[in-house]
Amino acid sequence: MKLWLTAAEIAELSLPGLPATKRNVNAFAEVSGWNRRDGLWRPRKGVGGGLEYHLDLLPPDARRAYVARLMPDAVPEAVAEAADAEPAATHMRDDAAEARDARLAILAAAERIYTSAKLPRENADLLTVADYTAGRLALPPWVRAKVPTLTLRSLKRWRAAARDGRTAALAVDRGAARRGLGVLDTAEDGQVRVYALALIARQPHLSADHVREMLRTRFGDTLTVIRSGGEVKTVPLPPIRTVQDALRRWKDTEKVALTAITNPDAYKSRFKLAGNNTASNVTRLNEVWQIDASPMDALCVDGRHSVYLAIDVWSRRVVVYVSKTPRAEAVGLLLRRAILAWGVPETVKTDNGSDFTAKASQRLLASLGIEHTLSPAFTPEDKPFVERVVGTFQRDLGPLLPGFIGHSVADRKVIEARRAFSARLGDQDNAKAFCVELTGMDLQGYCDAWAENRYQHRPHAGLRDRPGLRIHTPYGAASAYTGSIRRIGDVRALDLLLAPVAGKDGVRTVGKQGITIERSFYHAPQVMPDTQVFVRMDPADMGRAYLFALDGGEYLGEALCPEILGIDPAEAVALAKAARKALIDERTAEVRREAKAIKPRDFADTILGRVPPAASKVVAFPRPSDAHSTPQLTAAGDVFAEPKAAPTVLQAADAALQAEIEADLGGSAPATNVQPLRRVDTPQFRFRRALDLRERLGRGEVIETADALWLGGYEAGPEFKSQNALYADFGEAAL
Repeated sequence: MKLWLTAAEIAELSLPGLPATKRNVNAFAEVSGWNRRDGLWRPRKGVGGGLEYHLDLLPPDARRAYVARLMPDAVPEAVAEAADAEPAATHMRDDAAEARDARLAILAAAERIYTSAKLPRENADLLTVADYTAGRLALPPWVRAKVPTLTLRSLKRWRAAARDGRTAALAVDRGAARRGLGVLDTAEDGQVRVYALALIARQPHLSADHVREMLRTRFGDTLTVIRSGGEVKTVPLPPIRTVQDALRRWKDTEKVALTAITNPDAYKSRFKLAGNNTASNVTRLNEVWQIDASPMDALCVDGRHSVYLAIDVWSRRVVVYVSKTPRAEAVGLLLRRAILAWGVPETVKTDNGSDFTAKASQRLLASLGIEHTLSPAFTPEDKPFVERVVGTFQRDLGPLLPGFIGHSVADRKVIEARRAFSARLGDQDNAKAFCVELTGMDLQGYCDAWAENRYQHRPHAGLRDRPGLRIHTPYGAASAYTGSIRRIGDVRALDLLLAPVAGKDGVRTVGKQGITIERSFYHAPQVMPDTQVFVRMDPADMGRAYLFALDGGEYLGEALCPEILGIDPAEAVALAKAARKALIDERTAEVRREAKAIKPRDFADTILGRVPPAASKVVAFPRPSDAHSTPQLTAAGDVFAEPKAAPTVLQAADAALQAEIEADLGGSAPATNVQPLRRVDTPQFRFRRALDLRERLGRGEVIETADALWLGGYEAGPEFKSQNALYADFGEAAL
């Protein structure tokens, strides 16, 4: 199998998820960052040049498709589809999905051995383990890369999980537990991260090497971290690559806070709040629902309506919702009625109608954790249960209602003839001619009564063969179910998910003035600027919006429009500015304190002043040197030379007195040829004196007050500390 592919070769393969032209493949590679993954790309050898990409760079779907073309399927198609259909598979990372598929491939190989060898299951599993360990199983290399070893116990555990429909348990995401818990993020109770951010805030141009040296000076060569379970461990200071990755990540996540500290003008210009006024395989209840819509075969006084029906495939219960026109909002309201009555389904199946594929419907299902499957176009037989119940509903309830217009063209012709006859008699009231009396609300009441009082209590042919079921009705099937049902505790949360979104997709970016919705500014001071948010409008008050993270999984706060709410714009802006300032101050308080403690000279003193440990105990002897001078140097030095004093002419009396003093001095000095080498105290002499005084005090002797005062002042000074360090390293040789 070829592992290195050019862009042209990738395009010719037409793999899923990848472009089919060389130019677009190159563009996809640039956007995906393939060229930044060292070791997985290389220059192409041969005429023309270009690049070659390793198979590991391809997306998982494309990689699996490529491997499947060159070797038989390791995982049976039905098994793979069932695994991908599990709700947990939608949030699974690619590497975890590959680990799951590798275990499913081993299970498939074990099943083939059991079937072909016709051995007891235990013996067949032992043979599978032995063959896998010896490398005799015909499995792709990626399977063995994901599962290096195999034991009998693991094989049995995997089979039990697959049999129970829990193939997601076979996925192994080794990085999930460590994500966001790196050494630099958590070391020293988070102080390493705070200090690093403070360094960046104080001097944004520091390199990762500089930051690492500062961290070493502050915290040492080891860091203390708390592992899971409360275990305290000491780990080495991470290498420079780890520091680089952490700095790159922090500069992105803390961009606004760092800008507020390092560049107030840029923060004011870019981020600060501005002041504008602004069925057979279905085994449990709620496993699969099918939904469809149909025009109602009856007229209402406010026009013709559509009905949406949802049926639970396992119990055959039905919920009906009446809507003026087919739309995504009607899908949401139908789901609300069904969820409140039955609980939350696992899967909802619909056709490809625009109301079902709309972003609002897709977003609602995703937010509720419901898998959405679409039937192929023009294949109503792919969702037979809801198609059948729509027909039953129209035939059973429609003729009973006032305003019934028939199920077919022939029925409508009869009614139209009655309408024409009415007109000939001079009765122009079409509503009276068609017996139209119901409103949409009246029609909803009749639909609810039909579903609750008639349909769910009538025997259903599809439930007659249900084992253990005594009452073969939808109500009896639902009542006999003993499994658990997922229910939403807070109905208000469900109602908020049904609220309309801002614009088409609901995505907005918080700016200086908040967010813009329909040309109005909504203040959002509790959200940092330059943050993308998902916006839902309050149905009861269009001046209020609710902000969420892009995936909808985190509530960020609300945004208010003073103009719509009738609030004084100036007061609203002032309050918003104060709230934004409080948010920035809270986010940057700890970093500001650390930044203030860092002096401008700390960077140079720390980085340049570090002495290698091996060299710190070595004293260099002075090297011989010769004085170097030039006429120009001599002339330049004369500028700073002391002027020569003019000779002094003494008076006769003064000259006699000077001669007498010199004679006395010359006569009293002892004749000796010894000249003192040091005429003043040196640091070594002063340090020796301090040692002697300290030794006398240690023996209990009493020293003079002047000596004690001198000793205390000397030991507090920098000279004693430096001499003491030399004495500790070299002993008497230092003196």
